[in-house]
Amino acid sequence: MVAFLFAVTFCATYLSPIVGHASGKLNTEEEMMSHYRGRIKSMFYHAYNSYLENAYPYDELRPLTCDGQDTWGSFSLTLIDALDTLLILGNHSEFQRVATLLQDTVDFDTDVNASVFETNIRVVGGLLSAHLLSKQAGVDVEDGWPCSGPLLRLAEDAARKLLPAFHTPTGMPYGTVNLLRGVNPTETPVTCTAGVGTFILEFSTLSRLTGDPVFEDVARKALGALWKTRSDIGLVGNHIDVITSKWVAQDAGIGAGVDSYFEYLVKGAIMLQDKELMSMFHEFDKSIKNYTKFDDWYLWVQMHKGTVSMPVFQSLEAFWPGLQSMIGDIDSATRTFHNYYTVWRQFGGLPEFYSIPQGYTVDKREGYPLRPELIESAMYLYKATGDPTFLQLGQDAVESIEKISRVKCGFASLFPCHTLLAKVKDVRDHKLDNRMESFFLAETIKYLYLLFDPDNFLHNNGTTFELGGPRGDCVLGAGGYIFNTEAHPLDPAALHCCSQVQDERSELQDILLSLSQPQPPPVDQSEEASRERAPPSMGSTESIALKPGERRKAPVLSCPVQPFSARFAVLGQVLRDKT
Repeated sequence: MVAFLFAVTFCATYLSPIVGHASGKLNTEEEMMSHYRGRIKSMFYHAYNSYLENAYPYDELRPLTCDGQDTWGSFSLTLIDALDTLLILGNHSEFQRVATLLQDTVDFDTDVNASVFETNIRVVGGLLSAHLLSKQAGVDVEDGWPCSGPLLRLAEDAARKLLPAFHTPTGMPYGTVNLLRGVNPTETPVTCTAGVGTFILEFSTLSRLTGDPVFEDVARKALGALWKTRSDIGLVGNHIDVITSKWVAQDAGIGAGVDSYFEYLVKGAIMLQDKELMSMFHEFDKSIKNYTKFDDWYLWVQMHKGTVSMPVFQSLEAFWPGLQSMIGDIDSATRTFHNYYTVWRQFGGLPEFYSIPQGYTVDKREGYPLRPELIESAMYLYKATGDPTFLQLGQDAVESIEKISRVKCGFASLFPCHTLLAKVKDVRDHKLDNRMESFFLAETIKYLYLLFDPDNFLHNNGTTFELGGPRGDCVLGAGGYIFNTEAHPLDPAALHCCSQVQDERSELQDILLSLSQPQPPPVDQSEEASRERAPPSMGSTESIALKPGERRKAPVLSCPVQPFSARFAVLGQVLRDKT
């Protein structure tokens, strides 16, 4: 009933016809952008309302049969994935309603086998983003936000269910975990590279917001283990045994099974200001350019020899120009983007696999499940260059998806069939598949909208901000958001704010602990002064040097020129020597 009432309200509000552009040309870029923002909103609410009416509480909508199905663990996944998109589109009231609904209904103590990778990027990432955006959405946040809050606790609960997967000899995680029982004893130890290296954003965010280092520690250990397995020519393969560190699939590239590993090295380096992560990426980037790049395409090669194994472009690779733009490699990013855009214009979407020598789709890999990657790159590159070519891709995407994929209940994927009885569903003849993945609302719609909304708060360049944090003195929401690989934005300032609070709390605990320790008896000052003036005797064993194994103790106070009470005079915080 709640879903029905919501659908009626928002159909009336957001699905009203777009007027003023039905006939005649859009006169200015501003008019064009406004027009497409309206159409993208309409697309979102057509899909979102269809999910609420026909599929909730299942994970995903089946748009051809107007019902739902659980796919990744029975989390009401589409609702979690779409939550921050609601805010980006300006819908504060529905964000608040869904945030409360998720707190009341989502339970991770279930006997379900879940993908560690997908649960992290979609569920943990979605909940963390919604938590960090709660105040922006008008939620009455609790004291201590962003270092505490119900959505943060829910994200932490989900992430703890994934931790047993990291209990391997190498620290690289299994691909699947049972949320109630942990890793199944018969679970395969083989997982993809991205399934090992795509945790540092979400897990370090959790650690720095909550103060529990375990999440960031396991993510960094997995990254370190993966780094050690690269070949002599600096490449990594596609699938690895997490027990033995042996490569099972040795195809090296930037697409499926590897993609977000490279993405998280760059974004992790930016978000955490971590030079080591960026250094790792630059080393990989050199090898990728040397062995896989041909005429601004990226092929698949054998990781040890560098010989071409698959001369194909995969649609998941289309994130790469956007990633290149983040490190300032605009020219190379633009050339590669144009290669990928020619494929889009050929088919009205990106097939999963495209043969570069043949200039056509690969058999049984012809589908387009409404993926966001090329739109994501267009958003980054338009922001970096202002080139209207990237807006044109956005317009083409809206027209294609509306024309080809829109059905009565949402939007249907174009995907090849793997059974002999059903019709082939692909970009060549635009046959439809009965699935709308949650990333359509989390990523595809979001990146499309942000492409046409340069004034969105997520594009903030520091001109506006708000104060928050436990003491109300943290600068938050000033821009620099980092999107995880499911397009959930994370605010690096919140991590710094909560880390600072945790550091100061730890320092105070250390001080109080040292004060509680038994103190040595006082020394007579006149006697001490006399000893200091007298030269040591030849037989004396006293020395100003430390004895073997002894450590010099830090002074109890880090501001010795101030009395102890003065250190607590400003907002109750412990002052440091440089303060």
